[in-house]
Amino acid sequence: MTKSELIDAIAGRGELTKARAELVVNCVFDAMTQALQHNEGIEIRGFGSFTVRPYKPYSGRNPRTGQPVPVPAKRLPFFKVGKELKELVNASRAYAISGDDDDDEDDDEETDDE
Repeated sequence: MTKSELIDAIAGRGELTKARAELVVNCVFDAMTQALQHNEGIEIRGFGSFTVRPYKPYSGRNPRTGQPVPVPAKRLPFFKVGKELKELVNASRAYAISGDDDDDEDDDEETDDE
């Protein structure tokens, strides 16, 4: 899902104009960005949590030349999925993969018996 698709979904569900839904989405993303910039965590129960992880500097390699390249220390956002979301995604994936195959096999077995 892209940002514009998210805006469309919010506009449709909330009976908002697309401009108002875009404002809502931008406000949420801005608030999350500011929290992470201030090294604050974000926890959305059932969905997941965002934190900032510090990484130490290290020596990398340029893949084209093979020369060593210093990589500076950095802080990057990290997302940890929540238990409920993980279970929902896993369950929906299992139904989509096995649902069609099982139905086709049952149909084949019925036609073989006739």
